[in-house]
Amino acid sequence: MSETLTDRYDAGVAAGTIDDDPVQREALPAFERIREELAKPQKGGLFRKAPPPPKGLYLWGGVGRGKSMLMDLFVDTLDVPARRVHFHAFMQEVQKGVHAERQKGTDDPIKPVAKRVSDEVKVFAFDEMQITDIADAMIVGRLFERLIGAGCVVVTTSNRPPDDLYKDGLNRHLFLPFIEVLKENLEVKELAAERDYRQDRLQGTDTYFSPNDAEARAAIEAVWERLSGGREEPLTLTVQGRTLELARFSNGVARARFYDLCGKMLGPADYLKLAETVRVLILEDVPRLGRGNFNEAKRFVTLIDALYEARTRLIVSAAATPDYLYVEGPGAFEFERTASRLMEMQAEGWGA
Repeated sequence: MSETLTDRYDAGVAAGTIDDDPVQREALPAFERIREELAKPQKGGLFRKAPPPPKGLYLWGGVGRGKSMLMDLFVDTLDVPARRVHFHAFMQEVQKGVHAERQKGTDDPIKPVAKRVSDEVKVFAFDEMQITDIADAMIVGRLFERLIGAGCVVVTTSNRPPDDLYKDGLNRHLFLPFIEVLKENLEVKELAAERDYRQDRLQGTDTYFSPNDAEARAAIEAVWERLSGGREEPLTLTVQGRTLELARFSNGVARARFYDLCGKMLGPADYLKLAETVRVLILEDVPRLGRGNFNEAKRFVTLIDALYEARTRLIVSAAATPDYLYVEGPGAFEFERTASRLMEMQAEGWGA
């Protein structure tokens, strides 16, 4: 008999890599139901239709409750082709495919894109489903209908229930049928765990490292390993026709260097999109700021404002402490507010 989700979970608890949580255990049967159905022999043939795929799963709950970890366990126990991908990254891939089909004059550009991905994969495991982009909202309903119609099983995690997806979004009434597709084809289950394990992994950990020396770099690397678990992928954000690319992303945690975000022609819309997409940002190599890099300093102020308002957790390595980052030059007085916010964002529990 193949290994069950409970077997994997118990092994993680025994090894000390998983904290035993009764609420997480309650979610295991929902995953196990799907795994068992997929493991059964498929008896379809020339005169007999293959059985319909098992109902998928929509697991939602607060940040850091273990949703992604449970989904990873699930995917690792499957014996069928599966793809585990961050939902936003997948939608960026779909948008590119749809654009390419439109360039070729395809009448229904979603159809060939959906066929390509469904031909290769039996189970789609989407992490952190959220809809913030009107382009995604207009595509995702028809895309999912085609994936499910092709016999694919969809498992997804989200920070909010289906009825709250794309809440207050532009033309949301056009999006509502997709919510019904989700509820009809996926079991909706809340993971109401009390502990925020992502915050726990940062508890007692410094979040601002200065000066930016070898010791700081080693500390940042250790934090990244703890939060990413060794898994990472690129993330591309599309904002007003522009793209913002983050080379390192994992489970809602992004890692970037100062000049990746503040040395380019980015503005408030880019930083707002970043802040609403990631839950933790690791920002490395922040230099001293002043006259010589005034434009970069202004972008840094805008970035911190966006992260602060979104209550995004921030981990920084910098050339100096917040109050000594910007001590001379135009805007030094105004930077005091940014320094104050940087210090506030180091507080235990920030972003909870």
